[in-house]
Amino acid sequence: MGNEAVGTEVAPAECCTPVVGRGLDEAEAVELAELFKALADPARLRALSLVANAPAGEMCACDLVEPLERSQPTVSHHLSLLVESGFLTREKRGRWAWYQLVPERLDLVRQALGVSGP
Repeated sequence: MGNEAVGTEVAPAECCTPVVGRGLDEAEAVELAELFKALADPARLRALSLVANAPAGEMCACDLVEPLERSQPTVSHHLSLLVESGFLTREKRGRWAWYQLVPERLDLVRQALGVSGP
């Protein structure tokens, strides 16, 4: 029988907090969708996490092959998508590419989800 009252209406309880404080306009929705699309792969999420937590603040693509358990070309593909979406920057050094996190890009995701930064 729960919260039912005889002869009166009971307002439904809100199930969750809104993702954003206001409605998104079309441009914001498109940008966020692209960001979430870039993050919508476990290998990319792990790569981003590994680079973000690298002790030196950067990682070589060669150091991501083993922890991601993917081939070097696959790792490079995922890293390229993260660079294109603005989550990482890439610097070529000889034969390898080194990656660094772009914290401001993660801040957009945090803001959209209503999560405060570290």
